[in-house]
Amino acid sequence: MAKIIVTAQVEDAAAWEEGFRTNGEIFRSQTVYRVEFTHNEANEVAVCFEPEDFDRFMEIFESPATAEAMEADGVKRETVKVYVMDKEFTP
Repeated sequence: MAKIIVTAQVEDAAAWEEGFRTNGEIFRSQTVYRVEFTHNEANEVAVCFEPEDFDRFMEIFESPATAEAMEADGVKRETVKVYVMDKEFTP
């Protein structure tokens, strides 16, 4: 299963988290079964998604519905970065 890390700047981290927690329907449509996230006082957020279907996740991530949800949650869209965890190391 893929892990996808998304980072971004947001207008207000507390408000972002409140809005983010209402996006379950979008996440389920992306085949996401696990989400971990954090934010800091500098209004930076990091989210780790674990979708069952990577292609479906990306299709919906790039959709207008996701863009609208991000805007409503106060995400500064130009700061969004996506990292696909495709390497592994076991020390």
